[in-house]
Amino acid sequence: MNIYVGSLQYDVTEDELRSVFEAYGAVDSVKIIMDKFSGRSKGFGFIEMPNDEEGEQAVQSLNGSEINGRKVIVNLATEKKARPRRSGGYEQRGNFRPRH
Repeated sequence: MNIYVGSLQYDVTEDELRSVFEAYGAVDSVKIIMDKFSGRSKGFGFIEMPNDEEGEQAVQSLNGSEINGRKVIVNLATEKKARPRRSGGYEQRGNFRPRH
């Protein structure tokens, strides 16, 4: 079961998050999403729990609870939908005129 955790303090570590969720069962993986430019946490992450019942219990118990003094959002992660690829936009707006 893939679980989304949002509204995290920026200084929460993956080990801290793992220990919170291990109180409800086995945890396969923990991933806090980091900003690629600053290297700082984006304030959300994902937890993989192999047992769906334990995962459901963790979601129900931890949603709205505090981790490091901040209320967090915990729910089932949804799959990221594919977005159409964006171009530079110049040609797309009809402003492109080929040179002769």
